[in-house]
Amino acid sequence: MCVILGCTEEETEMGRQQAAGSCPYCGGKVHAVDVSSRWWCCFLPICFRFKRKYFCSLCSRRLVLYDA
Repeated sequence: MCVILGCTEEETEMGRQQAAGSCPYCGGKVHAVDVSSRWWCCFLPICFRFKRKYFCSLCSRRLVLYDA
């Protein structure tokens, strides 16, 4: 007997605002996007959390912050 589990991730944009700084690739403005993500496995919610992602408004690249 084979069991197949359907695990999915659902992301919803909660808000968007301009962040400080500029894109290191093209020099465009940086936007901070608040995203809520939910993990579902067999129609049961497993995890719910909020994340903040940074994107460039000109080249649409996702920017990653590193700890110094």
